[in-house]
Amino acid sequence: MSQSFDSLKAPEPVGAYPHARRVGNLLFLSGVGPRKRASKEIPGVILDEDGRIVSYDIEAQCHSVFANVKAVLEEAGASWENLVDVTVYLTNMKDDFKIYNRLWAEYFSKNPPCRTTVEINCLPTPIAIELKCIAVFNEGK
Repeated sequence: MSQSFDSLKAPEPVGAYPHARRVGNLLFLSGVGPRKRASKEIPGVILDEDGRIVSYDIEAQCHSVFANVKAVLEEAGASWENLVDVTVYLTNMKDDFKIYNRLWAEYFSKNPPCRTTVEINCLPTPIAIELKCIAVFNEGK
């Protein structure tokens, strides 16, 4: 048996899927990006008239994606500290990894989850980072 969760604070999914699904004591988050809720705004991104990226600020996107993941976790009854595994998708590893890695170390200064970081050529919206997360609930929750 599983339970779906949709956050009222994180950006709406771009497809037909929940923000998260709980199975037993595990919480699986769908891919979470840095977009703002109820808006197409992407922190730090400037688009041209055709919707193509002119410039972006990976630091602003990292802060926003971490905030969105935290919102999904909390609304599902978990917390940042419950994260056990994170897959990070970057669209520009060469330019963005150093900044993202520094921010990761700040956000996860204690007991960081396992992490895999991969470069992909694009994401469904004009973003530079997306996180796929798994959290574990503490026993008794």
